[in-house]
Amino acid sequence: MLKRYFLNNKKRNFSIASIWIKGGSDMDSNSKKGVNKILCSLLTRGCEGFNNLTLSEYIESYGAELNQEVFEDGISISIKSLNEHFSKLFPLLDLIINKPILSETEFKKVKKFSIDYIKKDKENPFNICFEKWRKNVYSNHPYAFNTIGNANDVSKITYQDVLLEFKNFKNREKYLISNNPEINGENFETLEKIILKEKSGRVDHNLSAMNRFDYINNDSNQTIIMMGDQTCSRRSSEYLLLKVLESYLSYGMSAALFKLFREKHGITYDLGVYYPIRSGNAPFLIYLSVSNKQALFAFELLSTLWKNLLSNPLSDAEIFLAKEKLKGSFLLGNQSLDEILQRKIQLISYGISPISEINLNSKIEEISSLDILKLTNKFFSKPFLSISGNEKVCLKISNRWKKNF
Repeated sequence: MLKRYFLNNKKRNFSIASIWIKGGSDMDSNSKKGVNKILCSLLTRGCEGFNNLTLSEYIESYGAELNQEVFEDGISISIKSLNEHFSKLFPLLDLIINKPILSETEFKKVKKFSIDYIKKDKENPFNICFEKWRKNVYSNHPYAFNTIGNANDVSKITYQDVLLEFKNFKNREKYLISNNPEINGENFETLEKIILKEKSGRVDHNLSAMNRFDYINNDSNQTIIMMGDQTCSRRSSEYLLLKVLESYLSYGMSAALFKLFREKHGITYDLGVYYPIRSGNAPFLIYLSVSNKQALFAFELLSTLWKNLLSNPLSDAEIFLAKEKLKGSFLLGNQSLDEILQRKIQLISYGISPISEINLNSKIEEISSLDILKLTNKFFSKPFLSISGNEKVCLKISNRWKKNF
């Protein structure tokens, strides 16, 4: 069943329709990691009345865009065009979802692309380090795996596997959102309905310190450090607290990470916080890249920062600035209609009613420094650490890790 929603956004000269299919790479079976990514790519490579080339030519002839993306817990497919052409293009979504060609020839192309992409992905030490980190954190949970799959599984995926997955796909819940309420006379619901919220508890890892640390020897002059843990679902009331913490740590040049690693010591190539929206317990990690020479010092700085977050509340000035930057980031995210629609339909699929900017700001204002302190102790008292770098450097950090954590 397809549930339809209309976003009453101010008039624009273009229209977007976005479908969110509940269930993404988390639906991949253990031996078929990557099958939903292949299926998603195939869906947009031909449907009833259009082969791969004619579909692309038809969409491009109207200057339109067709986009698809696979997430851990959902698949997004959207189409965008000028208002005057939208009625001709919108029906394609129904054909793509319900009547795709799923060509075996295109399957072979998509499968090869997936394998090539996985190989290329492995050339990036950041990606390798992150894969190691989330595998340690999530073990066999779907969030432990890349949405594109792994080379061993993808190489064994057959055309029949994809056809079988499509049967599963047809039965998944689907949600459609658009800023155009008049397409084909379809009936849309507004977003003002109340949807039940759900709190999400934390998974107890119950792992030893050795399980929480791992490293990869990359024999280069670069050391990558990733430290964090899984947290909570987007449905949880603790989500906004984590967003305030993320803002404090990584938003702009006033952020704690920037001031500590770049402004004061100037030792990092890259640093930040990774905290995506997820229907389950989302990862929250600090990542940074330094030279081997500075790696041990950088780890000590990160350890000191981490311990401070666990023992001392943010000052009034720090939490005020973090809240203001967070509000500003939400305003920035509301400038793109594509982002607005994607975010809202994703939240609806999670069982969350999108709230107004006024209510959102009010909830942010209620957050205190003590709330943040309780949060850090709940989720980050036993963090997971993954390092990619020279083996000798990694082992030195390992010794410090055992002492500090």
